[in-house]
Amino acid sequence: MNGKLEPGLYIVATPIGNLSDLTPRAAETLARADLIAVEDSRVTAKLLQHIGVKRPMQPYHDHNADKVRPGLIARMASEAIALASDAGTPLISDPGYKLVRDARAAGVMVTTIPGPSAVIAALTLAGLPTDRFAFFGFLPARAGARAAAIADAGTFRGTLAFYESGPRLAATLAALRDGLGDREAAVAREISKRFEETVTGPLSALAARYESNPPKGEIVIVVGPPGEAETASEADMDAALREAMKTLSPSRAAAEVAARLGLPRRQVYERAQQLK
Repeated sequence: MNGKLEPGLYIVATPIGNLSDLTPRAAETLARADLIAVEDSRVTAKLLQHIGVKRPMQPYHDHNADKVRPGLIARMASEAIALASDAGTPLISDPGYKLVRDARAAGVMVTTIPGPSAVIAALTLAGLPTDRFAFFGFLPARAGARAAAIADAGTFRGTLAFYESGPRLAATLAALRDGLGDREAAVAREISKRFEETVTGPLSALAARYESNPPKGEIVIVVGPPGEAETASEADMDAALREAMKTLSPSRAAAEVAARLGLPRRQVYERAQQLK
C-alpha cells in the first residue's frame, strides 16, 4: 500500500454487512486516497479501522452535495478522491452520479472499484429469472404515488427489484400484489450478516407473513416476471377500469390495469377516456 494514486475520482464499493467482503483493491484504494468522500464518517471510520488505516474524510450526502461538490472536483486535478457509501456500491440508489458527471466534465480520471451490491446479491438469492431485471429503488410512501410507480414497473416484462424498510414491508408487498398480481417473489434481508434470511413465495403469502411481524434490517424485495396469461377480454378491461377509476384518475387507472392485464397502455388509456 505504498505510493500515491493517480489524481482523479475512485468509486469504491464497500461491504453491505460482512466487513470481510471488502476487496483487497478497495482496501488499498481507501488506504492510499488523499481524501474519502463519505455518507457518514462514523460508518466509514469503522471500515478504515477494520483495515488498520486512518484517512481524511469529507461528508458528502443529499444535504450538502451541491455545496461540497465543486471543492471535490477542484481537488481531483491533483489528488486522489475516493467516493464510498455507507454500504454497497456508490451511485446505486443515491445521488452520487452528479459527482461523476461533473468530474468527467472537468476532464479528470474516473474509475470504479467494483464490489458488493445489495440488489445484485438479492437477485442471486431469490431463485427467480435474472436474464432480464430492473431495479426501482424505494417505492413512494404515499399510496397513490406508490400504486402509480408499481404500475409503471409492471410494464417491464422481467424480474423487478426494490429496496424497502421493515416497517413498510407488509404494506409494500400487499401493494405489489394488488398492482402486479400474485407473482412469485422473495424478501432478502441482512445479506452477508449473521441473521441473513431469504423468504420466497407468492406476494400474498409474503404480505401475510410480515403483516404482524415486521422484520429488522436492510431489505430487498425481488418480484418474478409475469406468467404467460390468456389475453384479457374487452369486458375484463372495462370491468377493471371501472373499478380502478373509483379511486384513481383515468391515466393512473389505465396504467394499473394495463400492467395487471398485460395489455398495451395506450389501448387501455383510450378506453378509460371513453368510459370516463
